[in-house]
Amino acid sequence: MRFGASVWPWRWDVPYDRAVARIGGAGFRATELIAWDRDALTDYYTPATIATLRAVLADSDMTLSQFVVNNSGMASADPAVRRDRVDLFKAGVDTGVALGAGIINTVTHLPFEIDFPRLQNYPLMQMVTVDLPKDLDWERNWHDYVGAVRECADYAEQAGVRYSVEPHPFRYGANAEGLLRLIEAVGSPALGVNLDPSHLFPVGEIPHVVVHRLRERVVHCHFSDNDSFTNAHWRPGMGKIDWRALLQSLHDTGFDGVVSLEFEDVPGVSRGSRSGQPTAYGINEDATDGFEAEYATALDFLTRIAKEVGFTVE
Repeated sequence: MRFGASVWPWRWDVPYDRAVARIGGAGFRATELIAWDRDALTDYYTPATIATLRAVLADSDMTLSQFVVNNSGMASADPAVRRDRVDLFKAGVDTGVALGAGIINTVTHLPFEIDFPRLQNYPLMQMVTVDLPKDLDWERNWHDYVGAVRECADYAEQAGVRYSVEPHPFRYGANAEGLLRLIEAVGSPALGVNLDPSHLFPVGEIPHVVVHRLRERVVHCHFSDNDSFTNAHWRPGMGKIDWRALLQSLHDTGFDGVVSLEFEDVPGVSRGSRSGQPTAYGINEDATDGFEAEYATALDFLTRIAKEVGFTVE
């Protein structure tokens, strides 16, 4: 297995070449790149930029473990919106393949694009609720969503890559049961899961139990810790997740992929001006040296445990 680091906590906004080199210099063997919107695919990930990024990866002896596509809206009730979001995913597959990624990732999607509250706001909210429109056809929305995911998975399979869906609170596939239901309904061998404990833990799941439920469908991981109440993304060891049990379960079920560290809520994290997600640590164009030190501590901590449970860490 390899440990990697998602690029966006190191640098939220494009360009990413220097951030990728910095991640490699910090000792990581893999990274993930992202397209926040369609403009990124057309304006940033040009053939010239793709060649530059591939060269940086090669110079750092790194792999591109996933290419992430933000195609929120794929569970919209509007067929035109779903069509656009599926087409955006397909364009992301083409870009990801050109970059050398073997997995294309999206988070699972919000039914009807309902505006659910952020879990990080729960401690300060007097009432946690959501405005729910009347007369929503939930059965139709589910079947429409399954069809959209199936089309994406089929396109990924034809391109020779996997499609990893990532569980997230409130969305289709928020927990193990939802993920298993989605996998069964879609019925594609290309569909897998990007296991994110900080999204599973606050919805009532024990992450290492989920690994045994999903087994070979876990094709990639995001690692960060949290308090089990919010989906904060802290350094492993700073929250309540049992990392030894999680790594042991991954080893016992035959996982041999990339574990990508994704610390979105630690001091010094990058948040670009376009993110719309300010943190308690302000907006940093590039992550700080203190942030990099958090990753160094986590890499040592997780590598030691991974080796103790039987992994060979590249």
